[in-house]
Amino acid sequence: MRCYGASSGAVRACMDSALSLGEATRNAERFVCPKGVVGNLCAYSPRAVGNAGDHLGQCGRLSMVSEPDRYFLGYREAEQDRLQRQALELADDSAWLFDRVGVSSGQSVVEVGCGPRGCLDLLAARVGPTGVVIGVEPSDEAVSRAREYVAAQGLNNVDVRVGDGRDTGLDRDAFDVVTTRLVLVNVPRPDELVAEAVAIARPGGVVAYHEVTWPLHILDPPLDAWDRLSEIFHAYADRHSVDFYIGRRVARLLREHGLLDVEANAISRIYPIGHARRMLAVDFIANLRDRFIDEGLVEVDELDALTAALLQHLEDPNTMVISNLFIQAWGHNPPEP
Repeated sequence: MRCYGASSGAVRACMDSALSLGEATRNAERFVCPKGVVGNLCAYSPRAVGNAGDHLGQCGRLSMVSEPDRYFLGYREAEQDRLQRQALELADDSAWLFDRVGVSSGQSVVEVGCGPRGCLDLLAARVGPTGVVIGVEPSDEAVSRAREYVAAQGLNNVDVRVGDGRDTGLDRDAFDVVTTRLVLVNVPRPDELVAEAVAIARPGGVVAYHEVTWPLHILDPPLDAWDRLSEIFHAYADRHSVDFYIGRRVARLLREHGLLDVEANAISRIYPIGHARRMLAVDFIANLRDRFIDEGLVEVDELDALTAALLQHLEDPNTMVISNLFIQAWGHNPPEP
């Protein structure tokens, strides 16, 4: 469960929650306070277990979202803004993938984890007025933003729904293309999302992924502060069962789930001064800062010093910033016998 809101003050037993304070305390390890969105971990933090009442009292109310499904980078407003910018930054690479797998007029396409925009516009343009695009996204805020975007752009062939990528609720064996971009690297149990994508794709249909493998950036000259920050990122990912190297094995996952004719494409970029993604690591630190601290992975002073050193290095025009390795992989469901 996740605890939203965050007013300071005396302990109270989340009046609008069906859980009693005693139940909350007994199940402390299952509660997270997203301010996780901005940060503060509730009783999920090992040092907070046993103080669930205090945390619940401060946080206010509970929402039925399980911690294992938490998006690695959180749902703070700045992250939603970044995702909308990312849609433009990665548009050319995504367009290449959709052309390669043959997204075309009249098709039915699902984008799992579309976020506040994703690839909805690119897909809508390709399937045209006789096709349909369904976006599936677990975050209510992201769905609201995506629907606003769809309406503003007049994408009448797009339907955005709140849903879980592991159990979309969509028809089985029904869609021409199922695609996901930069989702598997941010969630635990990615194989379950692949299984669901394969299940909803029609016989002969396409499942296509656009993923990454770490390191997030390669810097030259190297920077000790970035090496230490990378250790912190990895420690947090390990605790939350997130695989930073999923890109390396996404093609294998497709084969293991029975897809045929699996292919892959690799992409890497240089991010010069002024490129929006040059500062991506700083954005990610901002997303995860409070979580890093609350889980005891780093002290405030050290994290601030590391971040300042990284920022200074990235602002130096003589620093080369090489992107992570993007991996696009796709394959076809077996045709009907």
